[in-house]
Amino acid sequence: MRKSLFKKEVYAERRRRLAALIPGSAVVLPAWPEFIRNHDTSHKYRQESNLLYLSGFDEPGSCLVFRPGQTPETILFVREKDVERETWDGFRFGPQAAKDVFGVDEAFIIDDFEEKAPQLLRSCDKVYYSLFRNPEFDRKMSEVLKGVAHLNRRSNPGFPPVEDAYTLLGELRIHKSEAEVEALKKACSISALAHQEVFKAARPGVTERELHGLFLYSVMKQGAMGEAYGGIFASGVNAVTLHYVFNEDVLKEGDLFLTDAGAEYLNYSGDITRTYPVGGKFSTPQKELYSGILKVQKELIEMCKPGTPFNKLQEHTVEGLSQLMVDLGILKASKNEVVEKGLYAKYYPHGVSHLLGLDTHDAGTLSVRSQPRAMEAGWALTIEPGLYLPHDDESIPEAYRGIGIRIEDDILVTQEGPSNMTAEMPKEVAELER
Repeated sequence: MRKSLFKKEVYAERRRRLAALIPGSAVVLPAWPEFIRNHDTSHKYRQESNLLYLSGFDEPGSCLVFRPGQTPETILFVREKDVERETWDGFRFGPQAAKDVFGVDEAFIIDDFEEKAPQLLRSCDKVYYSLFRNPEFDRKMSEVLKGVAHLNRRSNPGFPPVEDAYTLLGELRIHKSEAEVEALKKACSISALAHQEVFKAARPGVTERELHGLFLYSVMKQGAMGEAYGGIFASGVNAVTLHYVFNEDVLKEGDLFLTDAGAEYLNYSGDITRTYPVGGKFSTPQKELYSGILKVQKELIEMCKPGTPFNKLQEHTVEGLSQLMVDLGILKASKNEVVEKGLYAKYYPHGVSHLLGLDTHDAGTLSVRSQPRAMEAGWALTIEPGLYLPHDDESIPEAYRGIGIRIEDDILVTQEGPSNMTAEMPKEVAELER
């Protein structure tokens, strides 16, 4: 029998926290469907993160219904136990084992969801469910809501109002518990050590794909489930493409090599980017750009403290990278003009940070009523400034053309200030060259 990744008390505590936010309501969280990769081969399955967060149950064909204060309160719908299918596809919990292992109050087979869910939701004032993310399950929910209205027709309340479960769960997930912090730190450490292995092996003549394979081997050898997202292993001009995915070129002397990759450990993500010279030494233009970006990144990390508005990170990045490009003659205008006219966006088109957790781009609201939200202890986020200068852009000095640089670390916000969870992977010029 497979095991739950955390003790069931961890999930029960998360549900207790959620219950305090939604008295009288219910949450419905379906599993992601399985997706075909090609012909009759499926992609490796990954459970929907909110269902994982509240239950730990990771099988497809499942759904969690949570009704705070009611009996039963926590209900899992799962696939039927089927020994014949297990011969082909592997272990299934089935209702009884799911109930025992994951500490829920009741469990039914998923085929009975449309029959049983209307009765379960009948007494709820509101239903939290994320529409338009899972079209197949949207159809089932529409039938369930019709069933609720039918059961309540004599009292004529109509359909219960439906609100987004993703936003609701994001408010819990944005604050990392002690167990989550431990999992995140492990994911980050595994990621950093794997980056070190790639760094040692990166030399002229090696392929990007070979280094991607080395990263995968390293993280899985260390106990990770695999990579948290499709890794970017981009040499030379490939690094100018933000989400370069081909990973098929050969590293060349004189080029920079950008690696953006992270491990997934207990479903939590690491996310590191490093850029370093293939031949062991930065050229003068490469070093000028890299050192300027690193300076901005260090300043940003120091800003990751409780009370700092999240949007200040992007504002500081724009100011710092704009000044750098003006100083190096990449942009021929004053810094104020570059910022006000958005001229920086041609070479810095992305945000500098995102939340990190069960998803690499994790759940959590970063503004409230259009006002930027201040960071709080327990947040985990990335800091990743970069510049991407196309090789064919004749408006910039030739020495800088074709250079892409990004430097990314994973930061835990604490009461004492920022804690860099990925500091094991070097980034100083002297360290990289040594």
